[in-house]
Amino acid sequence: MRKFVLLATASLVLAVAAPSGAILAAPAPAYVSAAVSDASRPAADTARDPERKPADVLTFAGVKPGDKVGELIPGGGYYTRLLSKIVGPSGKVYALWPEGLAKARPQMLDAMKEIGPNVVNVLYTDTSLNAPEALDLVWTSENYHDFHNAPPGAPAPNIAVFNKAVFAALKPGGVFLVEDHAAAAGAGLGVTSTLHRIDPADVKTEVEAASFALAGSSRVLANPADPHTVGVFDPSIRGRSDKLLFKFTKPAK
Repeated sequence: MRKFVLLATASLVLAVAAPSGAILAAPAPAYVSAAVSDASRPAADTARDPERKPADVLTFAGVKPGDKVGELIPGGGYYTRLLSKIVGPSGKVYALWPEGLAKARPQMLDAMKEIGPNVVNVLYTDTSLNAPEALDLVWTSENYHDFHNAPPGAPAPNIAVFNKAVFAALKPGGVFLVEDHAAAAGAGLGVTSTLHRIDPADVKTEVEAASFALAGSSRVLANPADPHTVGVFDPSIRGRSDKLLFKFTKPAK
């Protein structure tokens, strides 16, 4: 009886500790831990691990060996290297670049070719991600807010059309992982270009409008001390911004 009471009490503590709708951090699978601890990772990447908590984020996403992943605007490849290690030779990471950015910064695409043979560059449009096969996971890290902003010399993307393109690119049951810098509640979409943040409620509304279901959220990257009033590159908050982390799924039927 005492053992039962202790177990019930522990379960209650966990339930109370988890914010409503949030998912508690789970232990990382061995393949995630191996990717994060890989000695070949650049020092510049590992230096950011305390801030970005990759083992927790990758575990939350549920990425696994053999998966076909589309990574939106991979930047310098921080997560591309980790995803490549996890999905392995039977998987694929499609580095997804908007056509305008690919033409303006071809060196970013060249850098992807050095990561591994399972990483392939793909140019996408607002209406199609152009992945050559159905995806298990579409990943966007710290740049969902950018999909609201107009690139130089071009109109702003249509986020409703874009999210539908993500939906179409996924297999039934596939995951859309969104991690980004959080704006204050009610801040409005104007801060996507000024503060490089976005209100988590706006993300949820937009993505669910494309027929996705919210499978969970995580506070693992939260920083309640962030005032949300300065841009994420401001020295006072850079590397310590409050971040949202959502996992959406394409319904299996």
